[in-house]
Formats: sequence, C-alpha cells, structure tokens
Amino acid sequence: MLTKVIAHRGSKGTRPENTLPAFIAALEDGADGIETDVHLSQDGHLIIMHDEQVDRTTTGTGYIQDLTLAELKQLDAGVKYDPAYVGTRIPTLDEVVQLLIERQFTGIFNLEIKTNKIHYDGIEDLVADYFKHHSVPFTLVYSSFYGKSIERLHILQPEVESDSLFKAKVQTAKRLHAQHIVLGYHPDMRWVRFHWFLLPKVQLRPWTVNTARDMRFCYRHHFAGLITDYPGLARQIRQQVQGG
Repeated sequence: MLTKVIAHRGSKGTRPENTLPAFIAALEDGADGIETDVHLSQDGHLIIMHDEQVDRTTTGTGYIQDLTLAELKQLDAGVKYDPAYVGTRIPTLDEVVQLLIERQFTGIFNLEIKTNKIHYDGIEDLVADYFKHHSVPFTLVYSSFYGKSIERLHILQPEVESDSLFKAKVQTAKRLHAQHIVLGYHPDMRWVRFHWFLLPKVQLRPWTVNTARDMRFCYRHHFAGLITDYPGLARQIRQQVQGG
C-alpha cells in the first residue's frame, strides 16, 4: 500500500492556507487527501481556518467566535501570503465540500475539530448533522486534539473514522484507541522520529512532514499517510521511494 499524501490546510506551502486556492492547488498536485480545520462563528456557521483568531492570516483582528459570517467574509485571507491572492476570502465548510464535490474528489477529507483551545458549544453536532444531510464522494475522517470532541463524534457518527491528534502526550490517544473510538494517530513528526517503534499496530499519519528526509522516513516505514504543506513534492519523493 502506498503512503497517502494528505495536503495540510490545502497546499499550504504554495498558497494561502485553508483557502479555496490552496485546496485547488492540492487537488492539482494529485494529493490523496485534504486536511483542514473547522471553527464556529458567532452566528453558528462552520468556518474553515486554523487559528482561533483571524489576525495571522487575514486583514482582520479578533476571535472567530466573536465575528459573524458576514464580518468574516469581509476579510482578505490571501493578501498577507502574497499580493497575487488579494481578495481571497475565508471559506465555510460547505464551500470547501462543494468544491471537492465539483472536482469529483474521492480521496480522504480529514476535518480537524478545533476545540482544544475553545470548546465551541455544539460544533460536533453541527458538523455531524451537515454530513448526514450531504452526500459526498470522498472518505470523511475526523480528528482533534480534544478527546471529548472525538468521543462525541463517535457517538454521533460511529461509521466515520476518527483519529487522535497529539504533539507529545499520547495517553489520550492510547485510551481512545483501546476503546475502539479512534482508528489511528496523527502525531507530530518530531515525536514520531523517537517513538513510532514503541507503538502497537496502529495507523499513523504524522504532521507536518515537509522535508525530503522526513518524507522518505515515512515512506520507508510504510506509514498509512503523511500530512504535508507540499503535496506536490511529497508525490515526487513517494514515486522515488515507493514507486507510486
């Protein structure tokens, strides 16, 4: 089995992260999967962005939870990356899903529930309800650093794969795996370098795998996947190591 190349926030290394141009670039690079993050706006809309605040990647300031969809849509999410992307907007979950449907994407869609810092009330129910009412061509995978979000989603959609995210503390991931709530781990690549061989047989998709050296490491050990800012490069190196 080939190690799956999963584009981190889209093709984050070559486009403004978590924007439609980033997801389009990832698809054009032949990514096997798309990884992205979801928050909740003040008026209850599912918003695609990594940070809890809009400051780093947009022309605005403040927390997503304090802004309405209309206010978020006024912000420019591309110009800070490069003036060529001026006018790029923050997408909603539905806009990303509709893009993937339009492009007939059949790979992995890894949606991280961003509840480890702000526990958005009811976000798991809103996400699950969305996918229960939308037929999609791709394979849905949930992940989170926050164990309670994973447990809630497992109750709501036990048929959907869930995976545990962590940087260094693996205890929650081990518990959820033992309880058959998560199928695999999404650990920090730096942690993987020193600990992967101590793990039980578990599906691994490390993040963020951006160097050729780390990519080759993942391919040589035949991990299930790797999450990278550079899906195009990862595909090239996979061809060299795994032949596909």
